[in-house]
Amino acid sequence: MDMRQLSYFVAVYEQGSISAAARHCAVAQPSVSSALQQLESQLGCPLFLRLPKGVRATEEGERLYSQACQILSQLQAIKASFKKPAKRLQFRLGLVRALGVERMCQLLNDFNAELPGLELHLVEPDEACDARIINIRQLKAGELYQPLWNDHYLLAIPNQHPLCAKAEIAFSDFKRLPLIKRTPCEAWEQVQLALNRHNVKPDIRANIHTIEYAIGLVGAGIGCALLPAFESQRNKATMQCRPIEGLALERQLVLAFDKNLQHQSAVKTLCDVAKKQ
Repeated sequence: MDMRQLSYFVAVYEQGSISAAARHCAVAQPSVSSALQQLESQLGCPLFLRLPKGVRATEEGERLYSQACQILSQLQAIKASFKKPAKRLQFRLGLVRALGVERMCQLLNDFNAELPGLELHLVEPDEACDARIINIRQLKAGELYQPLWNDHYLLAIPNQHPLCAKAEIAFSDFKRLPLIKRTPCEAWEQVQLALNRHNVKPDIRANIHTIEYAIGLVGAGIGCALLPAFESQRNKATMQCRPIEGLALERQLVLAFDKNLQHQSAVKTLCDVAKKQ
């Protein structure tokens, strides 16, 4: 009985079939079948009942599973105790606001998984850093970039508001329309310029800084707010979102870094992760 046999046995138990276990372990199916036969021969009892579709553990198989898991866990702990701790790698990443929690968590999780020992520090994009996730308009001289996301902005409207019946919001609709102003937000700056051209004075009911607060105020019926489309899709229960007629509100987010750091291993790894987003 060895670790390989026990590993294959546990995989078969958890996957429910020999073929699925082989795929899970990235080995040929005959290897798993042979290991199981050897294990059953050594123990002198069947461990699984072979069914038309998959397998089911016998009473002896159920008993072995808990013992095998314990043994494998102990062996992994022994191996881990002899591993040298990964060298800490400090990396400072500058971030603009309102990047989207879910997609940023995915990116940072993938980045962290690729670099054992990573010590990540998230800072403002204007602080000293190794790389920045910014609007492409914020690129500095001497910076290279990897494209990340293209965001479109919509006007979030409280549910049941009369404007929910329209496919697009006209500038004339902004007259006496309560608005939530969120700064910094380039989309708001574009809308304000357009309203000035149409001689419409915005009715500002709140001046805030975070998307979460804007969503809450729209849901409470305080006013309307500009939101990136990825955020608006998560809050259909409390609001509806519409484009503004004749106005394309968008931003291109990029991973920017100094051209002198393009060959740094951590920067190259982050670029590779960004390409997959």
